[in-house]
Amino acid sequence: MTRIATIETATANAEQKALLDAIQGQLGMVPNFLKVFANSPVALRAFLGLHGVANDGSLNAVTRERIALAVAQQNSCEYCVSAHTAIGRKTGLSGEEMNSARSGTSADAQAAVAVKFAQSLMEKKGEVSAVELAEIRNAGYSESDIVEIITHVAMNFLTNILAKASRVEIDFPKVELKIAA
Repeated sequence: MTRIATIETATANAEQKALLDAIQGQLGMVPNFLKVFANSPVALRAFLGLHGVANDGSLNAVTRERIALAVAQQNSCEYCVSAHTAIGRKTGLSGEEMNSARSGTSADAQAAVAVKFAQSLMEKKGEVSAVELAEIRNAGYSESDIVEIITHVAMNFLTNILAKASRVEIDFPKVELKIAA
């Protein structure tokens, strides 16, 4: 059961309704985690702004989804694993590749470095080593790309903690978390 209210369009105030209607218009649905965000229109606008800007960067959609899946699995966020599995399919990621990302790797050598770096950022709370930075640069990522990876990790961590704190109902095909070996 959701521990933080979801805001429905029918009961939303004018500001919340405008935001939810805009999301509905863009996505054709309003995911439940955004309905939780809508409790604070300021927080929802901030998230949507960051999300929009981050998605206009140099990282392609499949790399962004690999990172999202890796971070969601690492943070044990079943809502986000489910959501990003559905989104990952739409970007063209195979089931095998999504499972690899959730395990911290990829069949694509360059993407594997990005996913590993993303997980290290989470694990070390940003205190990555010079060796890790050299590894990601050597894989062909620019300084801009590195900052974007950090941004995507932070943005996904935000959604992970919101989903977990609220225990928001999963409104995507449910995907179980992997059990650590």
